[in-house]
Amino acid sequence: MHRARQHAETQTRERRHRLAHEAARLMAEGGIRDFHVAKLKAASRLGIHDDASLPRNREIEDALREYQRLFIGARQTYALRMRREAAMHAMGFFEQFSPRLVGPVLDGTADAHSAVMLHLHTDDPAGLARFLDDHRIPAESRMRRLRLDRQRTGDFDVWIFAAEDLIFDLTVLPEASLRQAPLSTMDDKPVRRASRSQLEQLIALEHGAG
Repeated sequence: MHRARQHAETQTRERRHRLAHEAARLMAEGGIRDFHVAKLKAASRLGIHDDASLPRNREIEDALREYQRLFIGARQTYALRMRREAAMHAMGFFEQFSPRLVGPVLDGTADAHSAVMLHLHTDDPAGLARFLDDHRIPAESRMRRLRLDRQRTGDFDVWIFAAEDLIFDLTVLPEASLRQAPLSTMDDKPVRRASRSQLEQLIALEHGAG
């Protein structure tokens, strides 16, 4: 009985590993941005349908880093640095909204398909719309649901626009969110984010000051 259980657990771990790496490949090669979508598509392709074998988002993210390092290399490094430097400029431009960088550009998994994602903070959400309009930036308006903490969720304005062949994705949050970041869909912990000065340090550390 014990040996059978160990065998079953080993098979489950192996399936999780295969699924995580297939989902990572689909994200890297197919431009899929949603971990859940990539996970389900990988499960369908591999014919694995038991829930216990589905990897966590963090496992897929780790597999994605490994895939990018092994198979994309310099191209991914260039795409990441270009987006981090663009984020630096954008955060200077939106300085009055206390911008924070979030998402793949900060985490290091950004590629040529990735948007530069910023959280902007203001208690006047219409203020960003006016700011974009004043600077003649055509942007598409959307809504995004985020978990503020384990009890509360909220729907927030999102503005998406293109500049210099890059996509910028701006989520407008209340100023109180500067003290407590929304929860990540990855692990239900506060989402990782960086200020402009923190991003500058990251670029110098990982890409070289030059």
